[in-house]
Amino acid sequence: MAEFSKEDIDKLEHIYKINLINSCSGYKSANLIGTKSEDKISNVAVFSSVTHVGSDPALLGFFMRPTTVTRNTYHNLKTTGCYTINPIFEAILEDAHHTSAKYDGEISEFDVTNLEEEYKGDFFAPFVKGAPLQLAMEYVEEYPIKANNTILIIGAIKKIYVADNLIENDGFINLAKAKIAAINGLDGYSIPKLKTRLDYQRPKS
Repeated sequence: MAEFSKEDIDKLEHIYKINLINSCSGYKSANLIGTKSEDKISNVAVFSSVTHVGSDPALLGFFMRPTTVTRNTYHNLKTTGCYTINPIFEAILEDAHHTSAKYDGEISEFDVTNLEEEYKGDFFAPFVKGAPLQLAMEYVEEYPIKANNTILIIGAIKKIYVADNLIENDGFINLAKAKIAAINGLDGYSIPKLKTRLDYQRPKS
C-alpha cells in the first residue's frame, strides 16, 4: 500500500497533489450552482462541496474557494441573496464540467455550453433546464475558514422542484433513477446505482 506523509505530500508535483487530495475524501455530490448578477448576466458553475447542514430549518452548505480572485458565483449570491442548486446528470456531464473554466463575469456559461437557463415564478436566479431536481436557495450566512481562506456558505432551501418518479413513498429522493452523477476528485464522474436502503438503526438489546 502506498504511503504519503505530510512532508511527502508537501513535496509532490502540484497537479499530482491536488488530484491525490481531492480524490482521497471519496465520492462527492456533483452540482451546478446558478446565479445572476445585478446586471442580469447569468452564471452557472460546477461545485462538488454541497452538503446537508440541517433539515429543520432546511439548510445546505457549500465551500467557496478564496476570493483573492473574482468569484462570480460568490459575488452574485452576495449581492442578490439567491442562487439555485441543480444536480449534474449523465446527459450533461461534459457541458457541466466545462463550467469550471474561468470566464469573465460578462460571459454567461449558458452561452458557451448547451446548458439552458430556466426560470420559475419570480425567483431571480436561473435553474438548469432539464435537471430532475432543482433547489431555490436563499443566502443565510457564511463562515471564513482561516486554515486556507475558503468560505463556507450556508443557504436555506426556499423551494424544491423534483421529478415525480424520483420521490419514494417515505419522501426519499431516489437520485439513481435520474442518473445523477457523483464526482471522484476534480474530474472523475460516476453514475451511482442504488444498492439498498437499510432500516433506521437502534442499539442492540
